[in-house]
Amino acid sequence: MIVRFFATLFLIWALGFMGFVATLPQPAGKVQTDAVVVLTGGAGRIPHGLEVLEQGQADQLLVTGVDPEVTPNEFAAEYGVSRRRMRCCVTLGFTATDTRGNARETAEWVAEHDISTLRLVTTDWHMRRAASEITRTLPANVTVIRDAVPSGIKITTLFVEYNKLLASWLAAQINW
Repeated sequence: MIVRFFATLFLIWALGFMGFVATLPQPAGKVQTDAVVVLTGGAGRIPHGLEVLEQGQADQLLVTGVDPEVTPNEFAAEYGVSRRRMRCCVTLGFTATDTRGNARETAEWVAEHDISTLRLVTTDWHMRRAASEITRTLPANVTVIRDAVPSGIKITTLFVEYNKLLASWLAAQINW
């Protein structure tokens, strides 16, 4: 009986993992939003967010999870952002150290800037958990558009992220 239970549980987990891998989120394309939020930590995320801003698909950009030692001038130099663009449109968030922190930092920023539509930029394998965390912290009237940056997929990264997604879902179910 116990063996069947664990075998069934494993089968459910394995099928879920295969579905997770087979249906990674995709880029959003040319969608207009009030703002774009980029979660640091993966290649291509920040350049993509800046591109969205430059193309006029969003008016404001929050980069959440920036290392506290990075100055706005260093950020601007690294990514070729003009002083004018930094002053008007780019906010660097320094308080987040993990995905939950990104969600809290984003929610505070969204409230301060009266945002109703938000483009979320993160890596494809991270998108589901990031979007789930952020959506839970935002008011229900804020629409989140998922804009995934394609990654070079590593099975170990997918394995870890799938299990983090399950843990995040479970924590949400028990209000932890």
